[in-house]
Amino acid sequence: MTRAARLDLRSFQKELASRLAAKTAAQVESSRLGLVCAGERWLLRLADAGEVIAVPPLVKVPLTRSWFLGLANVRGSLYSVVDFAAFLGHDPVAIGPLARLILFNSRTGDLNAGIVVERVAGLRNLAELTAAPARADAPEWHAQRWADAEGSTWQEIDLGALARDPAFLQVST
Repeated sequence: MTRAARLDLRSFQKELASRLAAKTAAQVESSRLGLVCAGERWLLRLADAGEVIAVPPLVKVPLTRSWFLGLANVRGSLYSVVDFAAFLGHDPVAIGPLARLILFNSRTGDLNAGIVVERVAGLRNLAELTAAPARADAPEWHAQRWADAEGSTWQEIDLGALARDPAFLQVST
């Protein structure tokens, strides 16, 4: 193979790698993680969700709100765990085989926290959803509201804003 052909092959590989990376980044940006909790459908940006795991053993913390489930040790790091349904004012999540703990990514702030939801509903592509009007009484951590082809409403959560919400941070009674 001549030197010119190798250079062309190298430039082709570099261009292909950058195009694939850009496409993957665009796909990640247009995808949301679907959740079901408190009889409602929720969406999270993939970049905001640090990890999705089965609910680990929890240590109760005295003198905290009923929706604060306690602390979890996840690979040597302690995380504050919130029952998302109870935080919303609904019945607590039944922690069973489908329940999941959604850990906040470090990009949402310095808060080691997570929310427990009833189940994960897979990935949703924003191109398949239609923007819906926001609720008038929506908290600041509600991002865009969406509707799918079946008419179901999906509320996007801004985990960074939730992590800064005074009601979410006030776990003591």
